[in-house]
Amino acid sequence: MKFFVDTADIDEIRKALAWGILDGVTTNPTLVAKTGRRFEDVRAEILQLVAGPVSLEVTDMTLDGMLRQGRTLAQLGKQVVVKLPLTREGIAACKALTDEGIKTNVTLCFTANQALLAAKAGATYISPFVGRLDDVSSDGMLVIADIVQIYRNYGYQTNVLVASVRHPVHVLQAAKLGAHVCTVPYKVLDQLFNHPLTDRGNEQFLKDWAKVPGQS
Repeated sequence: MKFFVDTADIDEIRKALAWGILDGVTTNPTLVAKTGRRFEDVRAEILQLVAGPVSLEVTDMTLDGMLRQGRTLAQLGKQVVVKLPLTREGIAACKALTDEGIKTNVTLCFTANQALLAAKAGATYISPFVGRLDDVSSDGMLVIADIVQIYRNYGYQTNVLVASVRHPVHVLQAAKLGAHVCTVPYKVLDQLFNHPLTDRGNEQFLKDWAKVPGQS
């Protein structure tokens, strides 16, 4: 499973890249707004840092506007993935951009039926939001399981990109179900390292090493 970091914070991206396990980045208007910076400046820095897929979202909800913005974004770099909403216009834009050879990420997916539409349109990625489903007393991971099964049934090439990840258990469940990608907030990605037995073990090893003659 690939790891994307879900952020527009340049410092977080640099830290995740330093671990050597980051495959890409996803952004959205909310994440960009949190930086307090111009979108043009943020995306330019991200594209300089990240060689893997970088999802950049359109903000025009009309078909013509999505196509115009999508084509402009795609010209910024070969790693750009145009992020589109799962609406009628978004699916139509996905089909058109895919036919032009532009990579797409269809976002705000909440059902397997919606994911089927995105796959039919040739989306590179589908982004089901598991955390937001959990928030309304649905089981987001059941939707992931359905999507993975349906895509396998028919051989769709669309990658299942698990989004709205809230905690490490979401990451584990996504990996067990066979999702292709998990896009994770920096905080959750950092939490994947943590276990008290790892901390205690390292502490004990260092204490014992200090007892070895000739060590300081």
